[in-house]
Amino acid sequence: MKYYSLNRKAPSTTFEDAVVRGLAPDKGLYFPESITPLPDSFFETIEHKSNTEIAFEAIKQFVGDEIHEKELKQIIEETLSFEFPIIEFDTSISTLELFHGPTMAFKDVGARFMARCLGYFNKNNSRNITVLVATSGDTGGAVANGFLGVKGVDVVILYPSGKVSDIQEKQLTTLGQNITALEVNGVFDDCQDMVKLAFVDSELISHMQLTSANSINIARWLPQLFYFMFAYKQLKNKYKKIVFSVPSGNFGNICAGMVAQKLGLPIQHFIASNNANNVVTNYLKTKDYNPKASVQTISNAMDVGNPSNFIRIEALYSNNFDNLKNNLSSYSFTDNETRDALSEIYSAYNYIADPHGAVGYLGALRHLENKPNDHVVFLETAHPTKFLDVVEDVIKTKVELPEQIKSVINKKKSSITITDYKDLKRFLLARNNT
Repeated sequence: MKYYSLNRKAPSTTFEDAVVRGLAPDKGLYFPESITPLPDSFFETIEHKSNTEIAFEAIKQFVGDEIHEKELKQIIEETLSFEFPIIEFDTSISTLELFHGPTMAFKDVGARFMARCLGYFNKNNSRNITVLVATSGDTGGAVANGFLGVKGVDVVILYPSGKVSDIQEKQLTTLGQNITALEVNGVFDDCQDMVKLAFVDSELISHMQLTSANSINIARWLPQLFYFMFAYKQLKNKYKKIVFSVPSGNFGNICAGMVAQKLGLPIQHFIASNNANNVVTNYLKTKDYNPKASVQTISNAMDVGNPSNFIRIEALYSNNFDNLKNNLSSYSFTDNETRDALSEIYSAYNYIADPHGAVGYLGALRHLENKPNDHVVFLETAHPTKFLDVVEDVIKTKVELPEQIKSVINKKKSSITITDYKDLKRFLLARNNT
């Protein structure tokens, strides 16, 4: 498999090079040159396959022969060491729980897969790789956990000060070893912009090998297509028209779902459920794509004003607006609507959702107003205890902490405060010279 830059000003490259680089030399995101659908028989018998078998068949064309089959299967087995259950509310709505991994967020899959791929590629490399990642909430913790102790890899995480939950902050600032957290005086977009600048800074690149573990990296992004196949496996024999409502921030998750659809997965439609950061919602209404400064909300992992992965979605649809709009709807919801949804889900279904899942639930309801015969699966992307202050205040019930959260909540935070790109560059160069 070859990958090309969506800016189309850099040469095509291999899976390994795309993973190690993260971003192409022309600042573009890497994208597969082709996507070959899986045979119909794969989906006809999917319920008889294990999750590991499904994931291997789905991802192997994107990896090619660059990781030996035995090692790739082992990477997948280790990545998928937890469950992905569907909880059915009624005949119209289900939720897919993606929070059963070590940091209780959907990003555990991509982070674990990428960490193992990078470890495989770097095993004979004497030069350390620095993984540079920006987070609006859950990415940081998932990457920190996924890469903890990986030989030859240092991880530097940028996060916006005061704009992630306490538990999310603990998950990315307490591990130590090869993990360093940089607390940025700004918003997520500032963090993301700094990361992108670092990748094209010739002075930095000459001193160190950089890559990213945000969903701009193909090894972090592509494995997210597994979720959609696992959900279909569980619902295939119950519902004919399956729709996914995806809480969307940087749009990597929903884009991966669309790749699953290109592979042949029978998905009826996608819903991008936004909070107040509604660039894509507005685009589908107006054809005017207008990135803007992000707005802080109670669903903070979606607080993205310029979603990086939307350019990949446009590539999947050959930049044809009408074709995209036929397959994607998008709705935006306020914090008050999100709180109301948390309350409704708890009172109607005795289910405790997190704020991001609640936004996905609202998108599902909006879709069902016009398509009542569809079955909508909304993604529950993080465990509700990661947002205790919001959730407990709404449902007026104490939520029990799972073991994954108990293990970090009393640990001491360790972070370094930075303000701008000059601070980041100074830190990286000084670190590389020690």
